[in-house]
Amino acid sequence: MVATPLEIAQALIRCASVTPEEGGALGTLQNLLEGAGFTCHRLVFSDKDTPDVDNLFARIGASAPHLCFAGHTDVVPPGDASDWTHPPFGAVIADGWLYGRGAADMKGNIACFAAAALDYLARRDDPLTGSISFLITGDEEGPAINGTSKVLQWMADNGHRPDHCLVGEPSSSERIGDTIRIGRRGSLSGHISVTGVQGHTAYPHLANNPVPGMLKVLNAFLAEPLDDGAPHFSPSDMQIATIDTGNPATNVIPARISASFNIRFNSNHTAESLMDILTVKAGMALEGSGLEHQISFLPASPCFITEPGQLIEIMTGAVKAELGQTPELSTGGGTSDARFVKDYCPVIEFGLVNTTVHQVDERIEVGDLETLTRVYRAFLERYLAAFGTG
Repeated sequence: MVATPLEIAQALIRCASVTPEEGGALGTLQNLLEGAGFTCHRLVFSDKDTPDVDNLFARIGASAPHLCFAGHTDVVPPGDASDWTHPPFGAVIADGWLYGRGAADMKGNIACFAAAALDYLARRDDPLTGSISFLITGDEEGPAINGTSKVLQWMADNGHRPDHCLVGEPSSSERIGDTIRIGRRGSLSGHISVTGVQGHTAYPHLANNPVPGMLKVLNAFLAEPLDDGAPHFSPSDMQIATIDTGNPATNVIPARISASFNIRFNSNHTAESLMDILTVKAGMALEGSGLEHQISFLPASPCFITEPGQLIEIMTGAVKAELGQTPELSTGGGTSDARFVKDYCPVIEFGLVNTTVHQVDERIEVGDLETLTRVYRAFLERYLAAFGTG
């Protein structure tokens, strides 16, 4: 008897797999998939100054088309467990809701696709002539160094490069099926510091206050929109995250002020072009001030899009057939591991409702598990039929 999506979701949620701990979640999924005939590989990757990460790759079938389902069993910390209505790793069902860290992001989604794939395989009378695989990492919520990107390289090196990929991130905004994510905005974070001369607030002529200089810089950054948007993308947006002088005294002009920022950018820009723009603006804003400044950037996530085509049409058709609605094609939200997948094959994201992700009392409606499983099952059937296996 095929396990239900609720049973699988509860088993996964009960594993305390806070990044980078595996917590038993990968083992739970591996046992389930091996029982259905999947060949599984546990892949542990390491890198300098980052924790080792355990990953799972599982595949059934050896021919094209090869559809890969990608996801993560690691979760963010639950915070103070006493703030939760139900234990964060208890997988408690109450009033039609399944509570637990990772219920929406994204153990529930993994459970639905696993249930859909196992049901599809169990009901077939003839052998599978395509391939279905799972790429499950334990590093999506962390540095994302020893996870999906390295598994993808291992897959390519070992003859497992997929033809298409479905990432099970919780893409839906209000109800299952209202959104398919076909790309993501890029993300660029940076830090700027402005240095002046410290002094007494009563003798400003003996100091050089860096605070007004920083205000000029930030105003230059924010004064004009970066763009007006792009096809399938909203306008690029910059947000100031922190401003700090480290100065506890009210009668001291600080010597230094720093700020951090983040830009979510569309296809009008690259990370490099934005770095150039900000560097020039900062220099111009401080010209003639006698203040010094430094600006640095963290590694960026690229902007990408999967252009509308057959893969998106298949998912849209599955949603229409099962739910009677037409999903919006979106590139909104934060970053995901789809940014790594897009270098290997076309990728889309589709999953549960995302309203409680990373929150206290993260939860999903129990009925949504069955609903999403139906859509995944219909997508799987349509995908394999459309690309040649039936």
